[in-house]
Amino acid sequence: MRKAFVCLAAALLVLLTAAGALADRMYVLPESDSRKLTWEEIDYWDYESLGYAFNEIFARHGYNFNPGQDYDNYFRAMPWYTPNDDPRNQVACYPKLNSVEWYNVDLIKEVRAAKKKNDYGHSIWDSFSTGFDTLQGFGFIQLRSGQKLAVYSAPSEKAWRGNSGKASVSTNGAIYAAGWDGDWLLIMYETNKGSVRVGYVNGNKVRGGIPVDVSLRFSHDPATVLADCTLTDDPARSGTSITTLKAGTQVTYLTRYYNNSAWDYVETTVGGKVTRGFVRAGSLNVSYSADPLESISYGK
Repeated sequence: MRKAFVCLAAALLVLLTAAGALADRMYVLPESDSRKLTWEEIDYWDYESLGYAFNEIFARHGYNFNPGQDYDNYFRAMPWYTPNDDPRNQVACYPKLNSVEWYNVDLIKEVRAAKKKNDYGHSIWDSFSTGFDTLQGFGFIQLRSGQKLAVYSAPSEKAWRGNSGKASVSTNGAIYAAGWDGDWLLIMYETNKGSVRVGYVNGNKVRGGIPVDVSLRFSHDPATVLADCTLTDDPARSGTSITTLKAGTQVTYLTRYYNNSAWDYVETTVGGKVTRGFVRAGSLNVSYSADPLESISYGK
């Protein structure tokens, strides 16, 4: 079972670091730091992708993005990205840009504005292969065997729980962990029915050491569901429905994860219980605490 799930995990959606197809691409606009780009080169990309191209210029110099938001997750997956530890952040980053980069910053903003959020152009997600290439991921953890741990969809024993309120994981099988939300560990494992479940276990209930020191980064921004969509705790294999979120439903956006497509991780309530799960990216209108693109209010 463990060997089979190890193979499966290499193909699964997994959350929060590592590489995959995007790391193979490395950069949206590889030469944006070395030469002045043309309108046509930039116009090749769609509106969303140009947001990443714009922020890529600043990320080269260690710009720190809003925790848990799209750009934070995306660039932390890139092996070339090293966020700066200067508390001044923007002030520390901007002087590092050269004149070519400032030129391309302005041009990217101009091209992107001209698109007016229309979908024409190529997407950076087109490079994803089938299967589950990861940006940031769970790593296999070895826990003391002989334990059966309750699994909840959110970090609380009052949260919604799968398998008719009986979801649990055996430490005799393969468990993959992403990081901590307080005392709760976000894990991924294969169920007895062959699906995959992402959820939380209470670290205080685990006997023996837990070899994980990563803290999860979530933005907790308000969001509205744009059209009816499925909320799932298995974005990797079966897409089993927790519930259907109706258009207009208010949820809390936590972060975005990627495989051969993109998923938004959200918090809502199901049957009066706090519930976290995944919806297909594009299903939400997110009211970011700071616009992911315009959070960089630069000055030359």
